[in-house]
Amino acid sequence: MSSRTRELTVQVKTLYLGEESRPDAKRYVFAYTVTMQNTGTIAARLLGRRWLITDANGKVIEVVGEGVVGEHPYLRPGEAFQYTSSAMIETPVGTMQGSYQLVADDGVPFEAPIAPFSLAIPRTLH
Repeated sequence: MSSRTRELTVQVKTLYLGEESRPDAKRYVFAYTVTMQNTGTIAARLLGRRWLITDANGKVIEVVGEGVVGEHPYLRPGEAFQYTSSAMIETPVGTMQGSYQLVADDGVPFEAPIAPFSLAIPRTLH
């Protein structure tokens, strides 16, 4: 009997978009680039996502949807997929975290957590 693992490694990089932000209107826009890699031993397709975006005032926005950037990437073991999207918050600092919902080739659904990461304008956090 073979053992099959379902694992997705997620890395995120963020960038403050000053040209799209309006601090006077409490609008801070951040781009985030996600790289996901199938580190398991079975292929899987990403079905959906769930994000929790929290600003410094504790305001939480939940984003739930199908796929990512209009796609449902299919990742064989070792393959990666990268995309860039954006988020807007009302404070110069915030966080994002969430999960991806996937289904493996054997039909078993699984969830891949996305660890919390910071949204912060440069030189705001030490």
